[in-house]
Amino acid sequence: MVDLVARVAATEKVVARFRDRPFDWASRSTCIHLARAQARAMGHRPPSIPDFRSPIGARTALRSTGFDSLEALLDSLFERIPPAAMLVGDLGLMEGEPPFDGIVIGAGGKVIGYHQDAVGLAPIAHPQIKAAWRL
Repeated sequence: MVDLVARVAATEKVVARFRDRPFDWASRSTCIHLARAQARAMGHRPPSIPDFRSPIGARTALRSTGFDSLEALLDSLFERIPPAAMLVGDLGLMEGEPPFDGIVIGAGGKVIGYHQDAVGLAPIAHPQIKAAWRL
């Protein structure tokens, strides 16, 4: 049985930690850092994230894990689910600006993540989720 109360509490803690931190390669405020924090809050033990401080460094770091996309990396770590089955706290993947897609957190009918029109994390209504994973 899924404990939605615990999922909400864990997600709220992670969102509070990242809420006012603008997306920034140098300060490790990126969607992969958000996703790792969420996975840990939900009881998973994801591997450490290689250090990077730029889009080029992020691409190199991703390739050093043996994957060419965030989608492939997440597939190796978590159970893939249909986007419509996302619960609060699950991870989703949205089309992003090349070369990366954006990882977001399910928040009950919407998602929360970094968005170009927001300073920190922002709720995104009517997201176009291309893949999702159960945490």
